[in-house]
Amino acid sequence: MFSQLITVAAIFAAGASAHGRVTSPTPRPLGLNMEDACGQQLYIQMESDPNGNVQNMANNGKSQSDFNATACHLWQCRGFQFSDATSASIQSFTAGEVVPFTVDISAPHTGVANVSVINLAENSVIGSPLASWSVYASTATGVTANETSFSVTIPSDLPSVCSTSGGCALQWWWDARSVDQTYMNCVDFTIGSSGSTSNVAQSSSKASVSTSAAVAATAATTPASTSVSTTAAVTVAANAVSSATTSCPTDVTTTLTMTRSSSVCTPVTTTVTVTVQA
Repeated sequence: MFSQLITVAAIFAAGASAHGRVTSPTPRPLGLNMEDACGQQLYIQMESDPNGNVQNMANNGKSQSDFNATACHLWQCRGFQFSDATSASIQSFTAGEVVPFTVDISAPHTGVANVSVINLAENSVIGSPLASWSVYASTATGVTANETSFSVTIPSDLPSVCSTSGGCALQWWWDARSVDQTYMNCVDFTIGSSGSTSNVAQSSSKASVSTSAAVAATAATTPASTSVSTTAAVTVAANAVSSATTSCPTDVTTTLTMTRSSSVCTPVTTTVTVTVQA
């Protein structure tokens, strides 16, 4: 009974120093897999106050036999496990999408902060931060509006790992160095195609685009003596037609050149013919 009271007291003492978390977009939730990895005490600590700092959690975990530092991974997403994620917490973003963030900071402590895309398996940051603050939650000025309500833009050059659920996350990270307390949350997401393409019909002209060239994927497996043809919408030519405002080109032509390696041919350039009807 006495040891149980000590444990509860330690948890509430930890809660007293808790100060910040992401509330939107929906962050990775607390779940039983976190308890399995980090231990019962840290699970109860986060359940009673999800704003707890990582240093306090790490110190509490050291004395617990069910704390697995490697599996818990406190410094990535505050111990919250991807296996506890739900369909509601895994966001679907597109390149260039603007994502609003809301952060709850219950008490300021001067530090630095950022929001970054992280590779979960490699525990590494991808590219530059999407948002950053050299001074965050200052005790001198108080919490400012753009520290708790801001937006980030999803990059257009994220690696393919981010298209798979559990591959990447948006990590909000606040290091309150003045008191040696660090806070973070992960927003799990997948990246999809933006689905936006140039619309050739925006021009008053109608373009019929054809090509008699070997498509790279086909030519790569076709013997040199074989003729290959295809009809396709060629983006470059279509854009040239749709962007013409005063006059339209009658044709756009390049030359098909191929190089031979072993028994296959690879196209270097492609012949494109554009026919325009007024």
